[in-house]
Amino acid sequence: MASSTAAVPFWRAAGMTYITYSNICANLVRNCLKEPHKTEALTREKVHFSLSKWTDGKPQRPTLRSDTPED
Repeated sequence: MASSTAAVPFWRAAGMTYITYSNICANLVRNCLKEPHKTEALTREKVHFSLSKWTDGKPQRPTLRSDTPED
């Protein structure tokens, strides 16, 4: 049977990836929470990571990055 007759998830039909769809849903849920739960959830959504540049097969000093703007 051809795969074109299979059901396609609506997020894919809308041109989104699952990660994008999931992030939109998570943001909606976090914004619907009442205080103090909303503030707690919003602080947990922040992501921090480090990047290391590699030169001659060795990592250089890592740089701490964040997906949120710094205040």
